[in-house]
Amino acid sequence: MVRLCRTFFSMDNLSQSFHSYLVKLAYEGATHEQEHQLEHLLALLYPEDEQALVSYYGLFGEPRLSLDEIASKRNESSDQTLAVIDKIIRKLAVTPEWQMIEGKL
Repeated sequence: MVRLCRTFFSMDNLSQSFHSYLVKLAYEGATHEQEHQLEHLLALLYPEDEQALVSYYGLFGEPRLSLDEIASKRNESSDQTLAVIDKIIRKLAVTPEWQMIEGKL
């Protein structure tokens, strides 16, 4: 089984909440409404960053990839890719879109 994530050492509460939501969706699956909301949220990202997040968490029925596999596809080191994913999580966690989704949970 692919390890879902490394520890995000500097994750704040907003980021941790969003990360936990993505982990939950990855393991339990998402309703049609949750997928729709997440698609809108991920549309705020560059396509390559969106794909990294989808691959990292295994969203939308896609297989989870290891950090090394994602890094290889992005021509980065694993540490660089982890830093990018951490930045993406933070970027999305502070959006009004995520705050609206989180408020409905």
